[in-house]
Amino acid sequence: MTSAGWLQLLAFCLLVLAVTPPLGGYLFRVFEGPRRPLPGLLGPVERFVARLCGIEGAGEQTWVQYAASLLAFSALGLLVTYAIQRAQGVLPLNPRHLAGVEPALAFDTAASFVTNTDWQSYSGETTMSPLTQMAGLAWHNFTSAAAGLGVALALARGLTRRPGPEGQRTLGNFWVDVNRALLYVLLPLSAVIALLLVSQGVVQTLSASVELTTVEGARQTLALGPVASQEAIKELGTNGGGFFNANSAHPFENPSPLTNLLELVLIFAIPAALTFTYGRMAKDARQGWALFAAMAVLFFAGVGVCWWAESQGNPALRGLGLSEPLGNMEGKEVRFGTAASALFATVTTDASCGAVNAMHDSFTPLGGLVPLVDIQLGEVVFGGVGAGLYGLLIFVVLAVFIAGLMVGRTPEYLGKKIEAKEMKLAMLYVLVFPLVILTLTAWSAVSERGVSSLNNAGPHGLTELLYAYSSGAGNNGSAFAGLNANTDWWNLSLAVAMLAGRFLMIVPVLAIAGSMVGKKTVAAGPGTFPTNGPLFTFLLVAVVLVVGALTFFPALSLGPVVEHFAAQAGKGY
Repeated sequence: MTSAGWLQLLAFCLLVLAVTPPLGGYLFRVFEGPRRPLPGLLGPVERFVARLCGIEGAGEQTWVQYAASLLAFSALGLLVTYAIQRAQGVLPLNPRHLAGVEPALAFDTAASFVTNTDWQSYSGETTMSPLTQMAGLAWHNFTSAAAGLGVALALARGLTRRPGPEGQRTLGNFWVDVNRALLYVLLPLSAVIALLLVSQGVVQTLSASVELTTVEGARQTLALGPVASQEAIKELGTNGGGFFNANSAHPFENPSPLTNLLELVLIFAIPAALTFTYGRMAKDARQGWALFAAMAVLFFAGVGVCWWAESQGNPALRGLGLSEPLGNMEGKEVRFGTAASALFATVTTDASCGAVNAMHDSFTPLGGLVPLVDIQLGEVVFGGVGAGLYGLLIFVVLAVFIAGLMVGRTPEYLGKKIEAKEMKLAMLYVLVFPLVILTLTAWSAVSERGVSSLNNAGPHGLTELLYAYSSGAGNNGSAFAGLNANTDWWNLSLAVAMLAGRFLMIVPVLAIAGSMVGKKTVAAGPGTFPTNGPLFTFLLVAVVLVVGALTFFPALSLGPVVEHFAAQAGKGY
């Protein structure tokens, strides 16, 4: 663990902290402020798009209407993306004349991108044309992120709004939220970031490839494409789908330590800023900072363990008397090293992004355990755009309920009582996640169709299975890279995991928002548990760890934990 690595970590943390208040304040102005930013420039565009889509003057929606709009929007997006992939062979902007994508893979990819997962069972540069990459996939990077942002805002409104006239129980309008998220946030920021990435060497062209002669005189074909534009929203929208198969380990996507740091900051930017936005909505900035602090504690714990494990090197090589002065460099880019690779792995799995600059399958057992646990905590360590905030707020509801039980009174949050209905919905949200992951992992572990795709036996093979379904249900999209997921079984089962992990968890979130928005607020009393201080942050972290980590502890014990002790004893598989 070198001083250069500590400086990288410090620079990253300071940049995220510096971005959080201004970006969070900007998001508040966009969605909740009386006057949105740049009214003369973006206001006419917003009104034009609203008229074009038939949502001009649309009123606010109940949680049922909000959920129905989101589901309809997502279903249409899935069908369009599936159709574009299947028809790829006859569509324009296909200079390499790639054939249409086969049905199971096309469905898996459509489900992946509509859920903000961006799991890829294919090599992007040899499977998808520039048109498919842009019109079929990259546009989902915008729309799925905007949808997640809308759900977070809806839950925040449900928790922070006071009852309106005549018992008003609305949460905003899904179509308006998505429109504003795209026009005011995702599109303009992505345009600026793409230009910055191009200036640092990231490729941006509609050319399919270039032929080169190497220094040895051999001919080589380098794949090209509109990479920078996709890279910008890939990180900003916590999507993670790479233009190239190597993702952010590819020098055309992530050419230097500077671009690596920029991509890391982009992944955390909006999720971190939303905690500040939430504080503004609650009219108590400390509420938002308490959430930020809980996320930060979990992040530091993860990156510390992962970096330490990778800096120790491979125990099998130590047993042979071989030293690794740079740590475990298998599967890592030399230009990044163990520190930046461990940091990237932790950030991308904390934030359900899925972009990778190293192969997690090559991490040490404990180093690979960290990204897996990060996902299984429930997408709450900053998390995806929107998903991180609404996921953590569900844990807030659980923490407040537990605190209420401790003092023997009805739990309250922001002056609103947490009752049986909200707890049932919160537990439904919490239980869907492990149910999907553990059921599908167990099924694949005893199925020839599941284990036939493994590249490793023993506990590492189990970890590959567990990681795949955790990544799918957690809408992360990163892979252990030791699994051939491009089979009918894996394409279809992972599609089920991704769709369930997104929509079966969003609906309870919106239902809680709808239940809370109409509740009357009561004044804080002597027995009210404060939710804006260090004590609540500690309780929240504990609840996340107990509910998230312990649920998967038996499976983790049979996978990376067993592998770690076996490796220390010199046993391989």
